[in-house]
Amino acid sequence: MTAPSPSDLPETIPVREAHRFPTEALEAFLREQGLGALHELRQMRGGQSNPTFLVMAEAGEYVLRKQPPGKLLPSAHAVDREFRVLQALSRTDVPVPQAVAFCADPSVIGTPFYLMERLHGRVFWDPMLPELPREERAGIYHGMNEALARLHLVDPAAIGLSDFGRAGNYFQRQVERWSKQWTASKTRENAAIDRLAEWLPAHIPADSDETRIVHGDFRLDNMIFHKTEPRVIGIIDWELATLGHPLADLGYNCIAYNTDPTAYRGMLGRDLPALGIPTQDEYVRRYCERTGRKDGITPFHVAFALFRLAVILEGVLARSKAGNASSDEASQKGALGIALAERGWELARSQA
Repeated sequence: MTAPSPSDLPETIPVREAHRFPTEALEAFLREQGLGALHELRQMRGGQSNPTFLVMAEAGEYVLRKQPPGKLLPSAHAVDREFRVLQALSRTDVPVPQAVAFCADPSVIGTPFYLMERLHGRVFWDPMLPELPREERAGIYHGMNEALARLHLVDPAAIGLSDFGRAGNYFQRQVERWSKQWTASKTRENAAIDRLAEWLPAHIPADSDETRIVHGDFRLDNMIFHKTEPRVIGIIDWELATLGHPLADLGYNCIAYNTDPTAYRGMLGRDLPALGIPTQDEYVRRYCERTGRKDGITPFHVAFALFRLAVILEGVLARSKAGNASSDEASQKGALGIALAERGWELARSQA
């Protein structure tokens, strides 16, 4: 195999200094898995949590996901869970990369890691899809919507994931979990996070014990689309996956509808019909049709999603200050924690 030149791999960069590791043991692991010699290792752009690399080996190209270096928050960066859910979903019609191998031994590259299939397709970073003509944009949203619906139609027990998380009471447990994460990673004050941590448990919708597999970070740029078709060929970044309420995923997926372009590439205030993009009401209605639901999301679900995301970004900021974040943009991304939490509090007050 001839390794591509860096100019042929615009989605990659040289391995960041903070994430470098000796590659001899990795090559030995590749050979043990029947993948042959290691030709080149490059780091994938982006990624605020688990460092991700492109492994070019004798047998082909693979994506490596590992834990970040340094002290980690409890239960965070669980790459073993990512690998498990990918393996399980590969037996369904949910589009995921094929899981290849898992290594729990931290002596190989410094932390546990796994390898998965490298998919070649399109990743869209901006929800307004400026790179596409107007008439192609709705198809991308319908493709994303279909992928989410397929995930939520899977019975966890049918694919061996009945113990992938706890059933029922998802929102209560999640607010408690992320409140603890906020306390553990806090490097500054964020009053809106504190307000949401109090408001959310008191406003959990009735009948919230439904349990499905939830991705936890289901957004446009965590999907790889077919090169020419508006079809998702791989949902990626499963670090936050667990068993939970499907409307939590849908609310998170709709964050872009509820934030302005200065906050996490939002679309609030934009003329979506003119852009050829479905409105939130249209998007939610299509999801409900696909899943057979009679209900949809409320301001609670989006406020909950913004609360979680704000805490996650505060953690990114903390890792940036500690020098072990997995992206050069970590400090900038982390700074959005206040803006997103304030927007979540605004939505919460609109429902009160």
